Order: sequence, then C-alpha cells, then structure tokens
Amino acid sequence: MRALTMVPLKAGSLQVSEVPEPTRGEGELLVEGVALGVCGTDREIVSGDYGYAPPGDERLIIGHESLGRVMEAPAGGDFRPGDLVVGIVRRPDPVPCGACAHGEFDMCRNGRYTERGIKQRHGFGSERWTIETDYAVRLDPALGDLGVLLEPTTVVAKAWDHLERIGARAWFEPRRVLVAGAGPIGLLAALLGAQRGLDVHVLDRVTGGVKPKIVANLGGTYHTGSVADVAAKTRPDIVIEATGVAQLVMEAIAESAASVVCLTGVSRAGHRTEVDAGGVNRQIVLSNAAVFGSVNANHRHYRLAAEALGRADRSWLAQLITNRLPLDRAPEALRAGGDDDVKVVIDL
Repeated sequence: MRALTMVPLKAGSLQVSEVPEPTRGEGELLVEGVALGVCGTDREIVSGDYGYAPPGDERLIIGHESLGRVMEAPAGGDFRPGDLVVGIVRRPDPVPCGACAHGEFDMCRNGRYTERGIKQRHGFGSERWTIETDYAVRLDPALGDLGVLLEPTTVVAKAWDHLERIGARAWFEPRRVLVAGAGPIGLLAALLGAQRGLDVHVLDRVTGGVKPKIVANLGGTYHTGSVADVAAKTRPDIVIEATGVAQLVMEAIAESAASVVCLTGVSRAGHRTEVDAGGVNRQIVLSNAAVFGSVNANHRHYRLAAEALGRADRSWLAQLITNRLPLDRAPEALRAGGDDDVKVVIDL
C-alpha cells in the first residue's frame, strides 16, 4: 500500500512510498484511511526540524490529523465495519509519570510519551492503518469527511476546558473573547467561543480572502492591526493566542487585564522581541490574571471536540477546508500555503 513517509530530521526526504500492509493485532481496528489533515507540526517535521521514527525503522509514516473508516473490528466490541473513526495521537509514557498514570497523558511530565506520526509511532498518512480500540473515537456519520477536523478541534476543546477551570477559581462570566490568528486553530477556537454564546473577535494580518468571511459567517468580528489596539476596543475577558508569532505572543500576555490568556501557538526558538517585563509582571499580578499554555489532548477532549463538531453548522465547517489534494500529490500539500489557505487536506 502507499504511505507518506520521510526520514526524520532529514529535509527533502518526504515521498509517497510503498510500505507493507498493516496487521491488525488483538484489540485493534483495521481502518481504511479516508483523509489526512495537514498542520504546522507536519511542515516542521518535513523541514527536518522534528520527528522520530519507531525503533528499528528508518522512515516515519507521518500524519496525525486522521479520518478513517473501520474495515475490521474485534467481535463483540463497540466498533463495527463502516464506522467513521479518528485516532488519538498521543500515548502515555511506559513509566508512567503521575499525569500519564491518571489518564492525563497530554500533560506528561517526563517527555517519554509517544505520538502517532510524530514521535516513535507511525502516523495515519497511509491507505490503511490500525489502532487500538481504546484510542479510537467514533464520529457521527453525518459529519462525513469533515471529521478530519476533529484532531485540531481537540486542541481548542482542551484550551476551553482549561480556560473555564482556571476562570472558576473566582467569579467568571466571560462575555467577549479575542482570538489572535485565523488559521484552523484560531477559527475552531472562535467556533467554540461562539457555541458558548460569547461575543467573538478574531485578529489576523490578512485583510481579504476567505478568513474575514468565515469569521463573519460565524457571527464574529474580524480585525487587523495589533493585539493591543483590538483589545483596547473590545475589552475581552479571554484572549486566545493561536499564531505562535513571538511579537503577538508577548502582546497577548501583556493584555492580561483579560482575566485569562491562553497560548496555543508554538513559537520557533531564537525569535527575540523587546518587552517591558516589569510592566507585564505588574499587570498580571495586579489584575490577578492567569497566562497558560495548552497543546495536545486526551480522551476527554476528543469527546468534547466530537460534541462540538456535532453541534456545528456543517456548511460553516466546510469553509475551513480550502484545499484538497490526492495522496500522490501529498508533498505539495506539505508546502506552506498562501494567505487564503486555512486547512489543507490529503484525500487517502
């Protein structure tokens, strides 16, 4: 069968390869790949910045934003052939640390976790794959190929879960949220804000194209400019930073008059920016504000994300998928997209 593989940490090694058919083990599903979402992590791996093959393998099958249809399932279990499923990406470390031992493997404390398509486990970028039933999530069949949005939605489902937990340390009735970044994570974060009845504001550098329309169709307000300027106008109770751009990250942290600031974007190291550290510290302390980072997801967040997608307007979700390419053109999908690209999907 065909799969999208590369030699980790070796830029230029990405290719569509012939690999052996997977063998379903006890307690596993055999799944036909339907679609694979592409994100910034995939592009970092393809650039040679990150990634680890399974022990004993030279090449890694990449891809972690999965969508597949069950071909074979254990008898008497919860899954049936034809079910639409997504695979959970991370696995707890074998030690395990305290967080992993309690099912919170997204918060692993010793870094010994593994991840499908990223770290020491083959991913979902193949025509067929297997997965343990305990790490498969069944989707509403009405979602169809929009189910490929589940994994990125888990990231923001976790972010909102933690935002609300942190806010609950005191009286917390947020009315407005400011999301920095109109990529997939930012727009899905905005969706979950809208589902909570909040006044949603989204900031991005792009002035035209599909992104302002997508925000408007959600009932939100689209902005360009600086985080500080938009925050001064909107006075958000929550700020979610979803770009990883160092300057925007620091601007978001500085806007901690919002009671909670969540950072979901992953910055590249080495980008320096000036900041008034004393002023930021003063603002956070005197506002009793909280700034935290959030990435990855566990079983609970996959369930929350599936519920959120199930409630979402299908036509709005469809706007997020701005480009589709077949598997034999997958290397094109891994190149950086233009300003009008939101989510690129590889059809398997």
